[in-house]
Amino acid sequence: MAHEHNHNHEHHHHEEENETRGNLIRIAVATVLLIAAVIIEKNTNLATWQLLLVYLVPYLVAGWDTLKEAAESLAHGEALDENFLMSVATIGALAIGFLPEAATQFPEAVFVMLFFQVGELFEGIAEGRSRKSIAHLMDICPDTANLERDGELAVVPCEELKVGDMIVIRPGEKVPVDGLVEEGTSSVDTVALTGESVPRKIEAGDEILSGCVNLSGVLRVKVAKEFGESTASRILELVEHASEHKSRSENFITRFARVYTPIVVAAAVLLAVVPTLLGGTFSTWLYRALMFLVVSCPCALVLSVPLAFFGGIGGASRKGILVKGSNYLEALSRMETVVFDKTGTLTEGVFEVVAVHPEIIEEKELLHLAAHVERFSTHPIAASLRAAYPEENDDCVIEDVHELSGKGIEAMVNGHKVCVGNPSMMEMVGAEWHDCEKAGTIIHVSQDGTYLGHIVISDRIKADAAEAVTALKELGVEKTVMLTGDHEAVGKAVADEIGIDEWHAGLMPADKVSRVEALLAAKPSGSTLAFVGDGINDAPVLARADTGIAMGALGSDAAIEAADVVLMDDKPSKVAVAAGIARRTLRIARENTWFSIGIKILVLILAAFGIATMWMAVFADVGVTVLAVLNAMRALRA
Repeated sequence: MAHEHNHNHEHHHHEEENETRGNLIRIAVATVLLIAAVIIEKNTNLATWQLLLVYLVPYLVAGWDTLKEAAESLAHGEALDENFLMSVATIGALAIGFLPEAATQFPEAVFVMLFFQVGELFEGIAEGRSRKSIAHLMDICPDTANLERDGELAVVPCEELKVGDMIVIRPGEKVPVDGLVEEGTSSVDTVALTGESVPRKIEAGDEILSGCVNLSGVLRVKVAKEFGESTASRILELVEHASEHKSRSENFITRFARVYTPIVVAAAVLLAVVPTLLGGTFSTWLYRALMFLVVSCPCALVLSVPLAFFGGIGGASRKGILVKGSNYLEALSRMETVVFDKTGTLTEGVFEVVAVHPEIIEEKELLHLAAHVERFSTHPIAASLRAAYPEENDDCVIEDVHELSGKGIEAMVNGHKVCVGNPSMMEMVGAEWHDCEKAGTIIHVSQDGTYLGHIVISDRIKADAAEAVTALKELGVEKTVMLTGDHEAVGKAVADEIGIDEWHAGLMPADKVSRVEALLAAKPSGSTLAFVGDGINDAPVLARADTGIAMGALGSDAAIEAADVVLMDDKPSKVAVAAGIARRTLRIARENTWFSIGIKILVLILAAFGIATMWMAVFADVGVTVLAVLNAMRALRA
């Protein structure tokens, strides 16, 4: 798939360059020929038909493609596209010169067609830039990988790699598939995935994601996922389908153009016929009707609004934010309630010892005993205790280790019975325990029934969690909510520290869905609710929210599939970045909509009263289109 993407992207890129170069040459030649035609008209006394032949040369050079596409549209029954309308208007302007008492409009007709081509050129350049904003993602997958076979390296297509294969990634090469580093140390560039420019250090035992670039050392990597299931391939798939989900604004513009254009064309016909039947000069009213046709082209709307959304999605992708469609970008812009999962979203999901409160022994000795008893446990709490006291190579003898379900672990340490666990275990052995004022998971320790003290373990809050909440409130988000399965005290401590408005603790996955449904029912009309999560148990809530936002880099596959927006790193502050990009994109789309409609209606009114000229009509169509497209390109800058 990546090979096909890369090949098609390169081929399309060359085609675009050649087309742009050809259009520039054609516009330049037509401009020179138009100037020459005007000079000939001023300095000679040619007949009308002779002047027509002179002006037809620059007209056909500039507008041959437009005339051809108009004929093809007419043949397919699509007569009201911009090419057909522009062709009829300019041919009509050329024909006016042969009517009695009518001045020739040859220069205006050629200029209208020439300026239309300039507008098309700007549109093509803008579309190309928008495509490039997303096309950088198409380059993150290499076509081949260095597969290690019997001590030899073989270059194979990435599609042939299997889980468990060993590959070698040299400095400067892209990582072809997700894997586990078996040997080597290096720095990797993750900017294509996360938008972060600071390289990340990778060493043996670390996971490595496809789409990264190996910067320094040689890495031996064990394949963890096949090519089609790897991170880079899934990103490509998400981007590929993003254009299928259109926003309400885009759907409105499509419906508007279908209704608006026929109405204006009908008005142009009536404007040419009715006043003439009432005694008006046919050439005068035909000229005004042709201006109606020029103005009626809905190019500015049907091009600039989707282009703004496309640019917004591309700009977000450069920040490591994947939006699955412009409808989700629009929903983000109307977000007034944000609901966060706690563990792994606002916190690191990594437990650590935050306090040691001994009773009758030293802090180090309390940690020493707890770490020894938890030596063989795989529980995250046990890992945090071992991390706090890594000095396990001493003369202590640990025997008869037993894990008591729902209570803790007991073991014989140097002939003494040491128990590490919750209050139930302390009560079971008769130790007189007491609670702790600090929030977190409290681990109590006793020796031979005597209470030795307790250790407080807590999940580390992410560095930018408070910043994320503050930034969302600055954007106008009315309510921030945290849902967690953790204890009340832990939930309250985290919520208070980062400034969450409302929190609910002790929730099961089904409870989280119920809470989100209640919040959806209570939210203001016209606003949306976003849920931010990362775990597999968050998938139902992500799917239920108006906008589901998944922490993608380390999140589960189920959460990423259920989400509408994927953050490629685990920074909650990216939620505010995504909302800011969405609001800016919608603002640009609205500016283009009102500006385009307003100018067109104004010029149509002026044309009906004979105040407007063909030059004003050209500006109302092509000029407005160019300005709207240039404005839409602002959305690329996230």
